[in-house]
Amino acid sequence: MDIKLILFIVAVVIGLVLFGLIVSFFNVWLKAALSGAYVSPFNLIAMRLRGVPYGVIVEARIRAVKAGLALGINDIESQYLAGGNVISCVQALIAAQKAKIELDWQRACAIDLATKGSGKSVEEAVRTSVDPKVIDCPNPEAGRNTIDGVAKDGIQVKVRARVTVRTNLDRFVGGAKEETIIARVGEGIVTTIGSADTYKVVLESPDAISKVVLKRGLDVGTAFEILSIDIADVDVGDNVGAKLQEAQAEANKKIAQAQAEIRRAAAVAVEQEMKAKVEEMRAKVVEAEAQVPLAMAEAFRKGNLGVMDYYKMENIQADTDMRKSIGEPDDEDGNNSNN
Repeated sequence: MDIKLILFIVAVVIGLVLFGLIVSFFNVWLKAALSGAYVSPFNLIAMRLRGVPYGVIVEARIRAVKAGLALGINDIESQYLAGGNVISCVQALIAAQKAKIELDWQRACAIDLATKGSGKSVEEAVRTSVDPKVIDCPNPEAGRNTIDGVAKDGIQVKVRARVTVRTNLDRFVGGAKEETIIARVGEGIVTTIGSADTYKVVLESPDAISKVVLKRGLDVGTAFEILSIDIADVDVGDNVGAKLQEAQAEANKKIAQAQAEIRRAAAVAVEQEMKAKVEEMRAKVVEAEAQVPLAMAEAFRKGNLGVMDYYKMENIQADTDMRKSIGEPDDEDGNNSNN
């Protein structure tokens, strides 16, 4: 009895699950049929088995059919399995049709996959091709508010620009995005300011910057078409030329000081060397003077020098010392320096 009850409960549960699935399939199938976008029940079951949210696929097909777009259920499912946003793709096709822009399903899918993970969508790309967007240059989120350039007179000029662009759907896949536009425009602005003879020229005609930059064809290879470049603000910055000259002068000063120190050290070294040589010569003189008594003693032994000759030499030396002491000046106290 218990086994029959358990089997009955299992059968009821299975029946409820099947009934729920049938109701779910029936609702989606009925909705598609009533909307004129008929989908075979077998397709619904196959999508369910493949793990595809058939409700989303059917919803995308209904929107396409209501807008007069002939999209097959397999095409929509293939885009979903590729990781695309099928609702966004259909909405982009509808927007392009309303704006009379040539866009087919394959290109819409390619754009959708190209924008995956970038925070953009194919729907936004189509909308931007109809309604141009404005890009701040530089991007405030990057941490800079102005593009800084230096004119030939050394004065810094700070510029803030706004670039109006329109999406080029033909180049969107594989084309460079907003960051490239901002970088190219910034480079063009810096080059234009740097070619100006003076900062006054830039202040007098800031529109000349946009004209020169536009002529460079900065939108080549990008996903956008540049419509205009407007200079929103121009300010005068620092005198960079004067600062560079000051820094150069300070560097030259340090170089000169270093060279003077090298010459002073060399002179000191030469002086010390000369003092060493003088002391060396004095040592040689002392050594030579020390040889005199030895030579006299040797002369005594050999008989070449007599006693009287020795006394005469001593008298001559004493007379020389006396004359030398008389010839030297007295000090401040009136005493002879030898006393």
